[in-house]
Amino acid sequence: MNKIGFYLLLLVLAPVAAVIVITPMDSQKQYIFGLISIAMMFAMNFSKSRQISVVMVMLSALMSTRYIWWRTTETLHFNSEIEAILGIALYIAELYVWVILILGFLQTTWPLKRTIEPLPDDVSLWPTVDVYVPSYNESLDVVRDTVLAAQCIDYPRDKLKIYLLDDGKRSEFAVFAADVGVGYITRDDNRHAKAGNLNHAMSITKGELICVFDCDHVATRTFLQATVGPFLKDPKLALMQTPHYFYSPDPFERNLRAARSIPNEGALFYGPVQQGNDNWNATFFCGSCAVIRRTALEEVGGFATETVTEDAHTALKMQRRGWGSAFLAIPLAAGLATERLGLHVIQRTRWARGMTQIFRVDNPLLGRGLTWQQRLCYLNAMLHFQFGLPRVIFLVAPLAYLLFNLNIIHSSASLIFAYVLPHLVMSVGVNSRMNGRFRYTFWGEIYETVMCFHLVIPTFLTMLSPKHGKFNVTDKGGLLDQGFFDFHIVRPHVIVAVLLTIGIVAGVVRAVAHDYFGVDPYVIALNVGWALFSLIILMAAIAVARETKQVRKTIRIDVQIPAIIHYASGISSRTQTCNLSMGGAQLDAPDSRHLQDEIEEIDLLLHSGTITIPVSKISADEQTIRLSFKAIPLARRRELVRVVLARADAWIQPQYKQDNPLVSLGTLVRTVFELFWLTWKDRRTKRKNVTKEDGVA
Repeated sequence: MNKIGFYLLLLVLAPVAAVIVITPMDSQKQYIFGLISIAMMFAMNFSKSRQISVVMVMLSALMSTRYIWWRTTETLHFNSEIEAILGIALYIAELYVWVILILGFLQTTWPLKRTIEPLPDDVSLWPTVDVYVPSYNESLDVVRDTVLAAQCIDYPRDKLKIYLLDDGKRSEFAVFAADVGVGYITRDDNRHAKAGNLNHAMSITKGELICVFDCDHVATRTFLQATVGPFLKDPKLALMQTPHYFYSPDPFERNLRAARSIPNEGALFYGPVQQGNDNWNATFFCGSCAVIRRTALEEVGGFATETVTEDAHTALKMQRRGWGSAFLAIPLAAGLATERLGLHVIQRTRWARGMTQIFRVDNPLLGRGLTWQQRLCYLNAMLHFQFGLPRVIFLVAPLAYLLFNLNIIHSSASLIFAYVLPHLVMSVGVNSRMNGRFRYTFWGEIYETVMCFHLVIPTFLTMLSPKHGKFNVTDKGGLLDQGFFDFHIVRPHVIVAVLLTIGIVAGVVRAVAHDYFGVDPYVIALNVGWALFSLIILMAAIAVARETKQVRKTIRIDVQIPAIIHYASGISSRTQTCNLSMGGAQLDAPDSRHLQDEIEEIDLLLHSGTITIPVSKISADEQTIRLSFKAIPLARRRELVRVVLARADAWIQPQYKQDNPLVSLGTLVRTVFELFWLTWKDRRTKRKNVTKEDGVA
């Protein structure tokens, strides 16, 4: 179903939908209506048709709107001021979720799945490109390979210039840039942080297109050939954004076993959301891994400096001027994820502040130049980062009844359940169908719960004072020698978890003795179930704070390349790599010689030639050999970057399995049990170590 057909269908069905939304029903009739609707959804789910998906989206939106209408017209009656305050707060939180749900459907129902637009055969027609690698306080170890990977990009040398933009003004960076043959740009001040750094470089360089890579994002060789073509075809195209792919695990993937086999936090945004934005010409610039037309940037005064999210704000400004934007959902570069949960929270807080700033200083709902679809796409992005307070409200709301006997929803338990059941089941089911390969059910709740307490104050203050706060750089490339539990980050989570546990116990006691307390056991059951689910989500979020060791400085990537092992005895053996990193390799053992003879160096046999790398053995068994690389010249390291990080298919990954909400719920529960198990195991190990030390003493 195309968009025009969808609009016509909406127009025809609008009166019917209005009747369905506003018709009141008692609990029995609502149960029947809700169960029929859920049954229809399950029946339609057997079909994989896009048209059926659109119909399911409409049905889900209809049932959620019916629920909100019922909440608005039937449940906002209170017996005391405190119940009114808490009840209205919960209602506003639910209204927020409904708005996000509807806007999310708008974004993801029609994803635009672009393919690569080839460049013309006549190379003289290709535009000139300036590649910017901005840096401030990152180490040269992080920046080096990004610059070397940029030099490996397959593009005419006379049309490609690479610049290291060093806002840290470090002499070793200037020496490195001179040694590898790239431009080095610095400035007298650090005004406007990254945006100011990029704008200063714009005033010096002259390329028709500007390609930006954060200093930890290494590009594949095909990056420009895959992204530049559309600029020649469409003279009004200002931006081509590609996904931010991370080849190191983020805190969720590193600290939660289950998270290693599910889509990561950014998969939904760099999949259906950005593809949906692309359909409405509302692609966001994400600060890196993107190509931008210089004339479009110059028309809006360069990269935006009014907010700490210069990227999205810059795209908004260009789109207001009628420029086009595009998103290519192929990972063509890869970077380092935040290593620790504390850094993750700092980074996300900056994003939340920046999007809130844009909402205040350049609200997409106001001003000229945007279509209504673009306005709503940007509105969804900005409202999304306001999830902190609503998420906290949902977590603590059942405590109002369980601990203080306050009724904040004026309705019976059976009627609440009858209305909320189809709303929740259908929204979960439809989102799982539409986006289940990019975000598993309930994991969005974990991501938001980790952040929610930390976002409430920054977003509130920024909404009041948009200039509050400053740009901060996210540290990358750090190591962690010892695992630890980051109690500072999850202190509010632990406090609320304790309160919920007390509330659940109190609710169970009251339910068992309901005749004595004179309470409705169904109301207690509803609140206990709500509190139990909140507790499970909270415990999973707390589990992320159990930081595991990060002792590997370079990330190993699975790749099979022919290799020759050179032994100290002068004998050589042919084999292949199992995996490679910028710091070492693991090889298949061709025979048992490596167990007796020392290995001096290896040859990696490439189509472009052979790279010889001096090595030292870390460990070995009968099947594999683990080696670390010794120091090598920059020219040879560049070739190693080409092999390990810059291969055209380096970051192409198979799709994740389709989400199953029940399986996802089971995984969530298992994650909570693993937290208790691992905590008990750690304490037991520490006790044994203390006992041994006492024995030695």
